[in-house]
Amino acid sequence: MLAAIKKIKRQRNFMKNLTVLLLLVTLSINAQTTLKFDKRYVQCEDKWIAKQMNQDSTYVFGFIYIDSQAGLTLNYEGKFKIINNVFIRQKEEMPSFKVRLEPNRVAIAQIPEERFKELGLIKIPEWLKYYKDDENSIDRLYRWGFMYNGWNECAKALTYLEKAEKLNPNFKGLEVELAYSYNCLSQYDKAILALQNVLKTNPTDAYVNKELIYAQIKSGQLDKAAESCKKALRICNDKTYNGENYYNLLYEFKVRKDKTNFNLWLSDAKQLNSNNAVRTQIIKTMEDEMSK
Repeated sequence: MLAAIKKIKRQRNFMKNLTVLLLLVTLSINAQTTLKFDKRYVQCEDKWIAKQMNQDSTYVFGFIYIDSQAGLTLNYEGKFKIINNVFIRQKEEMPSFKVRLEPNRVAIAQIPEERFKELGLIKIPEWLKYYKDDENSIDRLYRWGFMYNGWNECAKALTYLEKAEKLNPNFKGLEVELAYSYNCLSQYDKAILALQNVLKTNPTDAYVNKELIYAQIKSGQLDKAAESCKKALRICNDKTYNGENYYNLLYEFKVRKDKTNFNLWLSDAKQLNSNNAVRTQIIKTMEDEMSK
C-alpha cells in the first residue's frame, strides 16, 4: 500500500514538473516570437524597430528613416517592457531625439504592426512626410543609392540608382555609383561599360580606374587589367589605389597558378605595397607558395 502511494506521488510530481516545464517552454517561445532580432538597421527603412533588451528588462524603440543629409537615422521614441506578453510603454521625461546610424551589423527587431496600439504608435508617423517631399528627384535617388552602397546593400542601392539613370544618365557621380553596385553584384560587364564612359571625360580619376581594374580582373580580362594598371600608375596623380590594383592582379595570377605572370608582376606589387604591412605579408606568403 505504501509503495502504491509513493508511486502515485511520484507520478503527480512528474506531471507537476512537466506542466511547469511546458509553461516555461511556452513562455520562452512567446518571448522569442514576439520580437525577432533578425534585422539590421539598413533593412528597416520606414519601420518601427526595437533594440536588444537592456539590463532593466526594457527595450529601446524608435522609427528608422532616411534624412537626405544625415543618411539613415533612428528617431528615438522611448522604452517598453513585455509583461505577460503585452507591450507596455514606459513613462519617460526624456523627449525623443535623433541618432545618425553608421554601417554595422547590430541585430534589431521590427515591431509587429499588431503591437502598435499597445505602444500608442501609428504605422507612418505624421512628421515623416517632411522627409518625402523630393523622394522622386534625381538628387534624392542618387543619395539613397550612395547610402545603400555604403551599407553594402548593393541590390537595394541599384533600385534607386537605375531610377536616377532614367531621369538623367549624365548626373554627376551616377555612373561611378552604378558601377560600384554592379561590381558588388558581380555584374562586371555592366560595371566596365559604365566606367569606360566615365573615363572618356575623366581618364585620370584614380578611383574610377581602380573600379575598372577590379571589374576587368573579376571578369577574367587580365590582359586589359594589366594595361589598365600600368596606365593608372602612369597618368593618375592620386596614387592611393596603385598598390591595391597591383595586389589584386597579382593575387589573381596566384589563384590561376600562372607563375610566369606572377613573377613578372611580383617586384612592382611588392614595391607599391611596401607601406601596407598586411598586403606585404600576404604577398610574401603567395610568393613562398608559388616558388614551390
